[in-house]
Amino acid sequence: MQNNQGNLWQNVMDQVKTWARVNSPWAIHFNSGSCNGCDIEILATLTPRYDMERFGVKLQGSPRHADILICTGPVTRQARERLIRIYEQMPEPKFVVAVGSCALSGGAFQGCYNVEGGIDQVLPVNAYVPGCPPRPEAIIDGLVKLLQALDNGTMPEPITLKPGVAVPSKSGNPA
Repeated sequence: MQNNQGNLWQNVMDQVKTWARVNSPWAIHFNSGSCNGCDIEILATLTPRYDMERFGVKLQGSPRHADILICTGPVTRQARERLIRIYEQMPEPKFVVAVGSCALSGGAFQGCYNVEGGIDQVLPVNAYVPGCPPRPEAIIDGLVKLLQALDNGTMPEPITLKPGVAVPSKSGNPA
């Protein structure tokens, strides 16, 4: 009897944590060596025009408080250890979104002597947002699809998004 109560309590707590995580994800942004084009588009998603906060996404300054790591740029030798350290400082469960062509494959910097490749060469990536740079709508779409996968209780194979897709609102209607 007590074991069933313990399982029920744990199940309820897991549902509450998932609800909180989906409705108020905190993100941290890390540039691992890009040209800053994707960084500018990520900042644009925070402006009132695109308003990423309508989905509860808040940009944090510390990895210890973040649920989602948004990465831009290829992984350079210099940034590799910092990127891993930031990822390890994040509490479980943690998710990684690779934004831009450079974060996906190395992009224009692929083959350079100090570039190791895309983010997935170093960390497990949950969502890919292609583009050089991707539009704010595509970045928001990537985060929303990641949150929808979390809300459904399934984390499928890494998600690849196409730029220019309509961004759904929280109610499911296009914004």
